[in-house]
Amino acid sequence: MKRTTLSLIAAATALAAVTGFAALAAPDGTKKVDLSLPLGLPVERTTLLCPAPSTSEVAETDYTSFTPPSKGNAVPDAGGKSDADKPADKAELLPSTVALVQTDPKKAADAAKKPAPGKPTVTLTKPGTPVTAEANGPAAPALFGTATGALAPGWTTQQTTVVPAGGARGLLGVTCTPPDTDVWFPAASTAKERQDYVHLTNPDDTAAVADIELYGPGGKLKSVLTDGISVPARSSVPVLLSTLTAEPPTADVTVHVTTRTGRVGAVVRAADDKVGSDWLPASADASPTAVLPGIPADATGVRLVAYAPGDDDAELKVRFVGASGTIVPAGGESLTVKSGMTAALDLPNLTRGEAGALLITPADPKRQTPVVAALRVVRGKPGKQELGFVQATAPVTARGTVADNRATGSTLSLTAPGETAQVKVTASAGSGGGASVTKTVTVKAGTTTSFVPPVPSGLKGGYALTVEHVSGGPVHAARLLALPKDGVPMFTIQTIGDDRGTVDVPTARQDLSVLDD
Repeated sequence: MKRTTLSLIAAATALAAVTGFAALAAPDGTKKVDLSLPLGLPVERTTLLCPAPSTSEVAETDYTSFTPPSKGNAVPDAGGKSDADKPADKAELLPSTVALVQTDPKKAADAAKKPAPGKPTVTLTKPGTPVTAEANGPAAPALFGTATGALAPGWTTQQTTVVPAGGARGLLGVTCTPPDTDVWFPAASTAKERQDYVHLTNPDDTAAVADIELYGPGGKLKSVLTDGISVPARSSVPVLLSTLTAEPPTADVTVHVTTRTGRVGAVVRAADDKVGSDWLPASADASPTAVLPGIPADATGVRLVAYAPGDDDAELKVRFVGASGTIVPAGGESLTVKSGMTAALDLPNLTRGEAGALLITPADPKRQTPVVAALRVVRGKPGKQELGFVQATAPVTARGTVADNRATGSTLSLTAPGETAQVKVTASAGSGGGASVTKTVTVKAGTTTSFVPPVPSGLKGGYALTVEHVSGGPVHAARLLALPKDGVPMFTIQTIGDDRGTVDVPTARQDLSVLDD
């Protein structure tokens, strides 16, 4: 009897999924692929969502989309797929519809306002070279899209908006987010001088239903909504936080977004009457220890906001990790966060001329209480100030990328809160031309290294920066983009998380040699 030769990778993956053990050998026994360690296979599909940029008539928005080049996997045909079965190389962002806040799904779908039909707003065609697009004025919609094939691993898009005047003036930057079902936003506000909107964008073909909970210093704020907020298919809903509660204005609020059905991309647009506006991204998952990187050296105001989602109070130790080492801020060495409540701590004169990161850890190592956290950062002097936000972020374990860097204006911050680490920083080719440049950086234990990143030789247009972990301890990264205008130090900070461009196949031991009888 003749046995049909099976795809070795497909068989190993299937067996590993069931048993956790597999190994591969060629039919003649001459080649063997060792699967005793997990295989990092490139992801084949990535979804991103970008919020509606602004309601200002004078807003100018740039999009930069990029996928870093990948070496690929050592096994050439991952999963044993034929060329016809593999997803095509495609990455594009499309305009969503705009919907008003509704709790009834049918009314929400009927009320959705359709944008001009059409073509992709941003289309990426190959890894290694970014593409850019523009959208001006208040009509620019939220975007949703998917990258497949070789464009999926590490796909990122940066949305950068300049609003030169008005109540929402500022430089607003955000890394477009993947959809999720449970996210936290410390450092939001319902104060009278703030206009904070949470933007919910649904990438799917069916409606999603989301709940928004607000937590202040005294605990949960009573909501005026009795039902969830319906987000129609492929639509975006902006929700003004102050309309969700009848309680008095609250300066420091933590926002919790969850979904009953479906998934949404969520991000908060914060606008302050005195110090401008920017996007507030979601905090990293709740953890007893948090690192908030990218605090600029010339910050004139830093405020830490934290929330404890569990049943226990958190007693936190606060430290600043700068160029010269890790120190305890004067007057800001600790913070108590009661369970279910938001707590805040002003950190005046924190940086003393050094860029750095905030490190928060349990005051008592035996009490590991998880928290979510974010920073409100202000630069400039009264009358000429600008705000930005830094959220707690996970380290770059393999690779992370931030797009939309210019010939000038970018500063890269790398923090090693534990052991000394080495990373590789790559400046991509420019969107209009230029050659990629790579630099290796060593970050000493307990310090932050902040520097002007490499610029592609012969740069034309914008470019992307990719940070790859080489060796040593964890590294947390952030990019500051500064575009000063009329004496206002406009800036925005994007933390750089791991791009999760690969997925591990379970470990394997059993030999799957295919025999001919």
